[in-house]
Amino acid sequence: MGLFDLFGSKEEREQNQLRKLAKKLTERYGPPENRQKVIEQLGEMATPGALGTLCLRFTVRAEPGITDDEEKETARGILVAAGQEALGPVEAFVREQESGIAWGLRVLAQIAPPEKVIDVVVKELTRLSRSYTRDPEKKLVLLTWLAEHAGPEADAGLEAALLPLLEDFSDDVRIAAARVLSGRAPSEPARDALIQLLLRDRDNARVRGEVLEALARLGADVKGHRPSVEALLVEPFYLDREGRVKKRG
Repeated sequence: MGLFDLFGSKEEREQNQLRKLAKKLTERYGPPENRQKVIEQLGEMATPGALGTLCLRFTVRAEPGITDDEEKETARGILVAAGQEALGPVEAFVREQESGIAWGLRVLAQIAPPEKVIDVVVKELTRLSRSYTRDPEKKLVLLTWLAEHAGPEADAGLEAALLPLLEDFSDDVRIAAARVLSGRAPSEPARDALIQLLLRDRDNARVRGEVLEALARLGADVKGHRPSVEALLVEPFYLDREGRVKKRG
């Protein structure tokens, strides 16, 4: 057995090193100096594996809060400075992690064009919409990003990702998906799905109000459902002669 076999390949040695560094990096109760040293070390390594490991700093909240924010800003700065080298690792981070992805999206927004970031978000929401997740946090972060950054001209795949989320178990996710849909050009599938959500959640005042708001923003009519929708209207919402949801004031 040669020395190469005894100590493993270069890739294996790096993976072992990164595992140890990741443990120190995500130790929320350890001395800040330990985490800060690891952040610097990973930045100096600058390999895809090191940059991906650096992203893990976004997944934990350390005390005190001001130190936590400073460390995350340092990590963000290193990733942004790495430019295209960080694109793959950060995209993988957004896909694979449940927490801290808002920081990952901030990095992506600085190193990739807007349409690329939206594409990453839409693909991840599409995946999440097909499976049960107990904690809605990730879906909400992704939906909030879309609400703030995706205009009416965004890729048509966005709507296909949003419609299943109108049936999510979480009120907050259903509401967030309705808000994003209301900022897009109206479409028949979106109109239909929002009306169905309104009828399903007729006894949920919070969801009902948000869906009526979305329908009003879209200028959508309730053709085929007027009597049922009219029974659910509350001020300041009403239907005009054409059956469109309107809002007074």
